[in-house]
Amino acid sequence: MPVTDAAVKARALYAARRDRAPIPPFTDAEPWLTMADGYAIQRELLAMILADGDAVIGHKVGATSKAMQRLIGLDSPDYGPVLASTVYADGDTVPLGRFIAPKLEAEIVFVLGEGLKGPGVTVEEARRAIAGARAAVEIVDSRIADWRIRLADTVADLASNGAMAASSVTVPVAGFDPRLVGMVLSRNGEVIDTGAGAAALGDPVAVVAWLANVLGADGVALEPGHVIMTGALHAAVPMEPGDVFTAEFDRLGPVTVRAG
Repeated sequence: MPVTDAAVKARALYAARRDRAPIPPFTDAEPWLTMADGYAIQRELLAMILADGDAVIGHKVGATSKAMQRLIGLDSPDYGPVLASTVYADGDTVPLGRFIAPKLEAEIVFVLGEGLKGPGVTVEEARRAIAGARAAVEIVDSRIADWRIRLADTVADLASNGAMAASSVTVPVAGFDPRLVGMVLSRNGEVIDTGAGAAALGDPVAVVAWLANVLGADGVALEPGHVIMTGALHAAVPMEPGDVFTAEFDRLGPVTVRAG
């Protein structure tokens, strides 16, 4: 049955974000909660955050790999907003005190040059709408205790959105295939993982088309200038104070963040 207390659950997540105090998974008490229920809670939570003066500057798409979908019981990706208050620049120190259990993921981020509204957006239409790509990392965080997330939990929690940092260099996508972009992730100078663009739904551009079509079904369009985070290229890595992470991408260059 549809969730009937979405606002109550959203207030619990809002308090958890504000106080840095995790809450139990909603699905512990209500294992029947669905993705649709999660988005109902997400909408209520986002409204509270925007009422505080924040702004949506794009979207993040999560669970774009088959391995992650299997882990949390998804058969498709999920999405959440990118908030203006959570954006850092290349080289910034990110204060870990803002989070509960932060982990880092390297991703390709697209900047839209044109708007997109589904349904019916094709991969080629999405490619034409993209102004360029940037090297980026996402900091994922969970207001759900110990990352014990199931489908409805992570969707409700803004798709486990924490923060992002991106290079200032935007590279046009006309000259390369994002599927073939390789990435090497280092922590404190030591290589800890690698990945490639194809890890994100087989093609990061397909992530943009998927998002435009899913949001379009609800009457929501992707806007020019918005950023689209296309999903992790490797397994998320826990962050500790003092860590320095650098993700080096073919074509796109590096991006570095420091954990403060």
